[in-house]
Amino acid sequence: MRIRYTALLAAGAIVCLQSIPAQAGAIDRACRKSDRPASSSLCSCIQQVAEVSLSRSEQKRVAKWFDDPHQAQVVRMSDKRNDERLWERYKIFGERARQFCG
Repeated sequence: MRIRYTALLAAGAIVCLQSIPAQAGAIDRACRKSDRPASSSLCSCIQQVAEVSLSRSEQKRVAKWFDDPHQAQVVRMSDKRNDERLWERYKIFGERARQFCG
């Protein structure tokens, strides 16, 4: 029940964000610069999900993983509580991005 409620809130927030003029955030910029092919609309969608899933500082940190994916692995394997929290939030962000952005 709680997961459904959270997903509903995230979906509502994304709809609200879509009505706001887009400013490229850290995730959007990193996605567009990535050597992996992604459309600007996909990158924009992922950024919108990031806005409701991650803090600004988390977005900046995650954006760096586009250039250096090994850093994501470092966080994933870390025993630091802050890294564990970031990894959990990142997994939720990734699932939401898959759901809403395709």
